[in-house]
Order: sequence, then C-alpha cells, then structure tokens
Amino acid sequence: MNTNYDVILSPIITEKATRLTENNQVVFRVTLNATKPAIAKAVAELFKVKVKAVNTITVKGKRKLARGKTYTRSDIKKAIVTLEEGHQIDITTGL
Repeated sequence: MNTNYDVILSPIITEKATRLTENNQVVFRVTLNATKPAIAKAVAELFKVKVKAVNTITVKGKRKLARGKTYTRSDIKKAIVTLEEGHQIDITTGL
C-alpha cells in the first residue's frame, strides 16, 4: 500500500451506518486487499483519532440482468471502525 488514501476509498453513508455513529463507529469502503492494521493506521493518521477496533466485511457482487445479458457487480470490502471514547469523525465535512 502506498498511502492512506490507497487503503480507504470512501465513507459509506446509509441509514444503518448513520445509526452506528451513536456507538462511536464509522463505516468506510476499503480496497479488497486491505488488512485490519492498515485500515486502523490509515484512519488514525487521516482523521487524527484513536482507533479501538476494526471489523471488516467482504460483500460479494450480485448477479444482475441488463438488456437481456447477465453481469456480476464487483466485490466490495467494508470496514466498521470503532473509535475510542471522546473521539469522533464528521464525515460530512470531508478532508
């Protein structure tokens, strides 16, 4: 991995992810080969916060049908980052 921007692709902003902010958790889309320590380091350095834990989920791409032809969406990897007490990330402001 070259930089922290190569690990974290974007924040995920959904109703479920917004509810997780009440528990001091933030959800990011990360590269498929990103490791938990690399994700924790990238979040800590980019947002200047302390990371408590990182959980990852690999979502397999769905098979879809468009104009009579089937295709498969790309796999994505999500990281649910739990922050230490007193730390928070405001995703709406950006970097």
